[in-house]
Amino acid sequence: MNLDILDSPEARRRLDPGGMLRSVAGLPEQCREAWAAAQAFELPREYAGIKQVVIAGMGGSAIAGDLWRVLIQRECALPIFNVRQYDLPPFVDRDTLVIASSFSGDTEETVSAFRQALPIRCPKIAITTGGQLLTTARANGVPAFTYAFQGEPRAALGWSLMPLLAIAEKLGFSEGIESEVEEAIDVLDALRSEIGEDVPASENLAKQTAGSLYDKLPVIYGAGPLVEVAHRWKTQLNESSKVWAFHEELPEIHHNAIIGYELPRPIARDTAVVFLHSDDLVHLRVQLRYDFTRDLLARSNVESLTVNARGVGALAQIMSLVFFGDYVSGYLALLYGVDPTPTTVIDELKAWLATQE
Repeated sequence: MNLDILDSPEARRRLDPGGMLRSVAGLPEQCREAWAAAQAFELPREYAGIKQVVIAGMGGSAIAGDLWRVLIQRECALPIFNVRQYDLPPFVDRDTLVIASSFSGDTEETVSAFRQALPIRCPKIAITTGGQLLTTARANGVPAFTYAFQGEPRAALGWSLMPLLAIAEKLGFSEGIESEVEEAIDVLDALRSEIGEDVPASENLAKQTAGSLYDKLPVIYGAGPLVEVAHRWKTQLNESSKVWAFHEELPEIHHNAIIGYELPRPIARDTAVVFLHSDDLVHLRVQLRYDFTRDLLARSNVESLTVNARGVGALAQIMSLVFFGDYVSGYLALLYGVDPTPTTVIDELKAWLATQE
């Protein structure tokens, strides 16, 4: 695969008119701005006594909740549940904090779940730019963290994640978050200098990774907290690169998926597996399984590669892998000659659903 097109500013402008790669590059600054805004977000005192959390969200707004859950549960026993449905789970009660996150504020699944929480006298928070969610929250006296962002919902990860981290700090779920946020931003800054648009493909691991995934079926492997990072890679490849993609969890795959590596042979031959790795976040026994799995894939003529986390803290390591994957998905879109920004079929679905009411 010739990667020269990724090094051409003219080609990038032509193929990325919506500026998705520019949005990806802005993540460090976005996180810094969102963190400062979230620090000023006030919560009622009575919210401090909650015993579980339910986060309602879909798509780009939901992934922040997934990342937040795996981060908080590394140090806190608080049960956290992510809901990607129209309905709240039946266990939601007065001791449950319900957080509804929707970029547009009009995500019908999230708005439905949020409205179901209104009759329950439980703590509630909305995270949104506006729409029905904000209107409903304000009408019912629910604290709402609001923000403005010009771009696609999936590119607003900082605005979705930083409020959650601030909420965890304010409610005592986690300590030392501010220093972790600062490190994560520094790590993203440094990584951008290595994988950004202006770094030539010969020196750019993200561009090279996109080349390895071109004309392949990407399957992303993660373990522990990195499972949700693998999930993010999968959805970014779907939305930005417009390709089929899947993610899998180790060690679960060693009880099923590894049996099916060889068949169908045409699919095995055209599959590429990406291992997301961290010495700190992946169990030592699972790291051994990574080695075995790479060998098994090679014996089955399946290509694989590894992307390593950067940084010291869990947040920095997770965000570095997310950032790398966001760049890869954008670069892969350009290799296919497609605009990474629009999600036309999703818009078509929403328009169709609106006619079914």
